Amino acid sequence: MKNKWITLSITGALILGTTAIGTPIVNAVGEGPNYNGKETITNSILHSHQELVDFLHKQEAKQEAMELEVIGQSVKGRDLHLVKYIKNPENPTILFLTQQHGNEALTTEGALQFIKQLGTGKMKGILKDVNVLIIPRLNVDGAMGDVNFPLDDYIASGDHHLTRYNANEVDLNRDHVERLQPETKALHDNVLGPYDVDYMIDLHHQATQSEVDGKLVSGSILYPTTDNANETVVKKSKQLGAVVYDAIDSKGWGHIGKYQGGSAETISRNGIAVEYGISTLLFEMRGMADHEWESYVLGQKSNGYLIKQTVITLEETVRAIADRSIESKDTSFWDSLPYQTRRTTE
Repeated sequence: MKNKWITLSITGALILGTTAIGTPIVNAVGEGPNYNGKETITNSILHSHQELVDFLHKQEAKQEAMELEVIGQSVKGRDLHLVKYIKNPENPTILFLTQQHGNEALTTEGALQFIKQLGTGKMKGILKDVNVLIIPRLNVDGAMGDVNFPLDDYIASGDHHLTRYNANEVDLNRDHVERLQPETKALHDNVLGPYDVDYMIDLHHQATQSEVDGKLVSGSILYPTTDNANETVVKKSKQLGAVVYDAIDSKGWGHIGKYQGGSAETISRNGIAVEYGISTLLFEMRGMADHEWESYVLGQKSNGYLIKQTVITLEETVRAIADRSIESKDTSFWDSLPYQTRRTTE
């Protein structure tokens, strides 16, 4: 039986150059304004787990090329989904991973828009030359605030209930060696192991007040930084970053810096590159849906451009892999790309 599709109402649009982005209102995660009356993304466009599942099933029914796979269950027993577009196993494959951290939510919303676009004429023909895998939300329990520990230490308002951690209070992006959590185990056992993945972008969020050269960044990127990563894998990771940088920077409203990340292989960007030979890129979008520090939480006005930034990232990397232009991308920009820093005054 087909799942009932939940209709989203469109309440407005954010204009980015000539692009209008509709803002669907779901009220799935919270109600009412918070943080001194400032409406935040927690009570606006975010899909609940059931709404996300309903959306995926609807798209699978509509899209001939799309296949939906359950790769495992979360601590709380929620299904973990993999969206697959595999026309030719010999084609290069990219994996997009979102929401390892439950309070980093807008990239998931962008991934859902991208999935919808893959069933339209806008991306027509692209899938004959590239395989696309998407995990639209890994930390499904943290995204719903359904956890086995008090949330008070991790949220800034009683109206919020998203957490960075999974239901066992574990950071999934520090569990890529031991894989003790069911979510990371499912990712490795049922995606990274069985599928021949060439590229991966791990989509996250960071604080709202990071800057480069005095300008607030819309995000930051980083390739594998462990010494154990293969040189060719790192080069291809840097080329993946070049595609993203060129796509966002050229829009005029996106400002990208270099992320100050560590070298631990418990982190997906590093560990997956070493273990599987996958070229990986971390993309940290601006701001979070929930955090114990108010300054980390995004306001409503940031929704549209961050979702659009995610969609552009997914679109342009798929195009570059499909036409093989990624293989000739110049990586020298990394040598002069400044690290982002934390703005001390607002």
